[in-house]
Amino acid sequence: MAMPMRRVLIANRGEIAVRVARACRELGLETVAVYSDADRDLRHVSLCDASLRLGPPAARGSYLNKTLLVAAARATGSDAIHPGYGFLAEDAEFADLCAQSRITFIGPAPDAIRQMGDKIAAKKLAESIGVPLVPGGTLDGGKEIAALAAGLPYPVLLKAAAGGGGRGMRVAGSAEEFAASFLQARSEAKEAFGDGTIYWERYIGNARHIEVQVLSDAHGNHAHLGERDCTLQRRHQKLLEESPSALLTEEVRSKLCEAAVQISRALDYRSAGTVEFLYDADRGSFHFIEMNTRIQVEHPVTELVTGVDLVREQLRIAMGHPLDPQVAHALRRGWAIECRINAEDPDRDFAPCPGRITRFVSPGGPGVRVDTHCEAGTVVSPYYDSMIAKLIVWDIDRERARLRMLRALREFVVEGIKTTIPFHIAILQSPDFVSSAYNTRWVGEKAKEAFA
Repeated sequence: MAMPMRRVLIANRGEIAVRVARACRELGLETVAVYSDADRDLRHVSLCDASLRLGPPAARGSYLNKTLLVAAARATGSDAIHPGYGFLAEDAEFADLCAQSRITFIGPAPDAIRQMGDKIAAKKLAESIGVPLVPGGTLDGGKEIAALAAGLPYPVLLKAAAGGGGRGMRVAGSAEEFAASFLQARSEAKEAFGDGTIYWERYIGNARHIEVQVLSDAHGNHAHLGERDCTLQRRHQKLLEESPSALLTEEVRSKLCEAAVQISRALDYRSAGTVEFLYDADRGSFHFIEMNTRIQVEHPVTELVTGVDLVREQLRIAMGHPLDPQVAHALRRGWAIECRINAEDPDRDFAPCPGRITRFVSPGGPGVRVDTHCEAGTVVSPYYDSMIAKLIVWDIDRERARLRMLRALREFVVEGIKTTIPFHIAILQSPDFVSSAYNTRWVGEKAKEAFA
């Protein structure tokens, strides 16, 4: 049974904290911002009804300090915590801690986070209900590396069982490459997640990364709001997303979205979530890879094609409300594209570019949305993610949306630091993007040529 909600502590920073604060205000909920010493002047702090300093800039002493965040919620009279994305959004222990303190965690139940956070357990659930998987299995860390390498169907993708965000992930093209890839993946997995368990999957060379937005409530309602194509990635980090996918037929789209709903139903899921698939463009088949039990960075493209405020629905579900029938059966219309604008220098292999923004002019006009926490004078800190804004556009079809995005990118002025705006302009003008003839390897193999 949902506990009453009056005041929400936003356990995050920057753009997503601004986004959550606005949704809370529209629902009549009070908000509390938390900040590290590096973030005391960020926009989310002034937007909230109250604010509280957490500690030093390093995330472990501030945004990742679970007991401190729960104590902050108690001290400010907050009866709920919204974790945003990243940091503690998919931390089952943090969700447990909130429940023990009778604080509503705005997200799914800890058991759902735990099960989907373990990629092996997630795959077993999907397999049990007939959702297709990429062939693969767990690698026994106690075996000799030569024995592990023998008999795998190369190329294979090695992935951290407890991981996400591209960490603990390596491709091995042959048995000779396996040892170095395995040791690197295991070391990275241990460092990032405290668990060195690695599993392998058959590597799909011509893959598209497709994800489905789901919403589920405590009343047994499970719905999807269509798919997003997140194929354009650099080192497994998404750069640009669009909805719908230009590659899927209506038949494949219907089956893929229904598979996502099957998973959320089998999990008895309750919140906003994203079910991720690889689409094999050569075989015309899709395969479940994981579920993200939180709101996604790229959620605005779904909002623009459906008209549904996903963060507001996430809050309403946490308050105990059933899904509105208009949400569950929202019509999808037109095309949306999102570009992540990062403080990075594309000319120097995307080196981070922290510093003070001296001029910041957002684009505007019909069908243009900018989600950001930045303005002239904002200091981009070296301590956190380099994303400074998300530029999202909508139009009635893909080509019009592409041209609108190009126009908006050229209007976007950011001075004082380097950004990825020129890189996105190059991608949007590439013939491969225009014809949607790209895969998950495209950025690594062809983007430099396009940018040049």
